[in-house]
Formats: sequence, C-alpha cells, structure tokens
Amino acid sequence: MSKEKIFSSFGILPKEEMLEVKPNFKKFQIGIPKESSFQENRVSLTPDSVGLLVANGHSVIIEKEAGLASNFFDNEYTDKGAILVYSKEEVFKNSDFIIKIEPPTLEEVKLMQSEQNIISAVQISAHSASYYKKLSNKNITAFGFEFIRDIQNKLPIVRSMSEIAGNTSILIAGEYLSNVNNGKGLMLGGISGLIPTSVVIIGAGTVGENACRTSLGLGASVIVFDDSITRLRRLQNNINSRISTSTLHPKSLAKALRRADIVIASLRIGSEKVPCVVSEEMVKDMKKGSVVVDVSIDQGGCFETSELTSHKRPIFIKHDVIHYCVPNIASRVSRTASMAISNILTPILLRIAEEGGVEETIRNDVSLRKGVYTFNSKLTNKVLCDKYNLPFFDLDLIMTR
Repeated sequence: MSKEKIFSSFGILPKEEMLEVKPNFKKFQIGIPKESSFQENRVSLTPDSVGLLVANGHSVIIEKEAGLASNFFDNEYTDKGAILVYSKEEVFKNSDFIIKIEPPTLEEVKLMQSEQNIISAVQISAHSASYYKKLSNKNITAFGFEFIRDIQNKLPIVRSMSEIAGNTSILIAGEYLSNVNNGKGLMLGGISGLIPTSVVIIGAGTVGENACRTSLGLGASVIVFDDSITRLRRLQNNINSRISTSTLHPKSLAKALRRADIVIASLRIGSEKVPCVVSEEMVKDMKKGSVVVDVSIDQGGCFETSELTSHKRPIFIKHDVIHYCVPNIASRVSRTASMAISNILTPILLRIAEEGGVEETIRNDVSLRKGVYTFNSKLTNKVLCDKYNLPFFDLDLIMTR
C-alpha cells in the first residue's frame, strides 16, 4: 500500500480510511494540458501536488512535457501517479477539471466539454466579447486567477505572482548594471565608503513593496512614488522603515529620475491601461546606462519610451537608458512560480472534492464564489461584462435561489 497520506479538512488520515473523510466526497479527473502561449514556462500543478491529489483518490491526466519548461519531468509526474497522454485532445476529453496557467485559447475552448470546470488566468483585456460568448456557450464553470479570493478577501495568486515580480525585477536590474551585460559596472546596493545605488520605484502595491524590500536588503537607497498616500503609508508600515516616499508630482519624479540608477515601474489600475507617468523628456534627462524595468508593460507601461520585449530579447536602449519591458516576469523563474501557484490551487481542489463538487462549494464559500466568471452558460463577473457590454448574472443571487 502506498505510504502517501491523505490530507483533508479533518487532518491526515491513512489511505484506507479515505471514504470516511466526508460522505459526499467527489472524485475528479484533473487535466493538465501543456501551455502553448508565447513565453509561458509555468505549469499549474507540481509533481508533489499531483501525488497529494492522487493519494486523495483523484486521477490526474497530464500532457507530455507539460512541466518541462519548469524543470519538472514526465517521470516525476508518473512516479506520483499521473497518467501521461500525448495530446491536448486527450486531456480535455477525459477530464472533469482543467487546470491551466494561461487562459484557454480558442482551440482549447473548442475542445472543452459541456459541464467541465476550468481554473486559469483570465487576462480580460487580451480577448474580445466574442471570445467570452464562446466560452460561456460551452456551459462550463470557469474560475479566474485574477478573481479567486481567500478568507481574508485577498487575491492569493495575483499577490504571489506580484511578490515574485517585485523581487525578480530588482535582480534583473542588477544584472543589467553589471559589466557582464555591458552595463555601467555598478553593484546593486552599496558598501562602506561609497554612495549606494539609487532605486526609484513607481507604485506602492505588492510589486513595489517587494521591490523596495529587496532593494533595501541589498543596501540601495530607495524612494517610492504613488498617487495614494494610503498605499505609501501602508508600504512604510509593512517595510517597517521610514523610507523616502512621494506622491506622483511631476517635478519631484523628474528630479528623482535624474539621480536614479534603477527605476522599477509597477503601477496597476485593475485590468485597465495604466497611466503613462514618465515622459520621453524625463527619460532623456536620466543617467546614461541607468536601467528601467517596466513591470506594468502588460497594461501599457508607465514610460512613454516603453516597448514590449520578450524573454529571448528582453532589452532595448533608448536615449542611453536600458529598458527591460518583458511581460510575465514570473515566467522567468517558472519553477518557483509554478510551486507558488500549485500550493494555492491544490487546497482549493481538495476542498471542492470534500464539499461534493463545484456547485456545492461555491454555494457555501463566498470567497471562492468570487473567483467564478462563467457558470451554467452565464457570465458572472461584473467587471468583465461591463468592459464588453455583455449580460451580467449575479452569482450570489443564483446561488441563493
């Protein structure tokens, strides 16, 4: 008998007692297709998570090499009990639950079966009204990374990826300051007797907070800009340090940019385009060889000079300033990001199984209900419906009937 243990809301139980966990326990066939989107290296579930799901009585079907870009190999999944298949069609045909990173492509939407369930990112602005109509017509229940909330009403997956982006953005900037990448030859941070590297962070959200924390840890001098005093105060409290902060006043920002060695742009405005707060004239006045990491590029970018780049060709130089404008920075450290996402999704799947299925779970769990954006051929996310002028159905009302 397998030595794997069964995790449930009641604790850890031997496998032979699995059926005693809860009378209405429901087994799922969980499918993990290989990601096909450009420069997406993450995978939705790690081998360890697959092992836990299998030990709890579920079946996991995974497409060949789905985890390879994150250095998770097929044999690691099969050793944990996963069923390896060789096409996306097989995954979609045989699964109750589809677990993805990127939103389903139009090809994948066609492959979906009626009454299937899917958990993935949504990326509202990347699609059209017709896409969401096709998705809802499939009569599936879809959960979005951007909408799933925890018991504290936070967005756990969004926050986790933002933490990774904030930490990683500073390390990326440090690479491009070094001689190895034809930078100025500066060390990110400082040592005794030398003025520390100057870091400007635009945006005091989760990305900005983690970029600030990493910069301070390396010994850099940091100033954070945001248009919200509340967010700036919260950042100072979370960092537990009286760092320099300022509202987004153009003159103050321009002055800080002239002195900056590194600029991290991390403004976020929901799913909408972010404002361009740094003009081309401001960039012209920046130091030669300074580095800009525009984390907001997937929402238009904070710099007027920003242009979309890729992981293969990540930078360009404009007005002697190095610009790094790669969306999806978390995919650069795909193994870490995959483990973070997997650790959030696995307990959700186990909870849904224990509750007896998706409908019963979202009826009882308000925080998880907020993550649903299609249910029974109805679009249930107001932000999405308002953006594309589509009919909105309030899931709270549907569940209380």
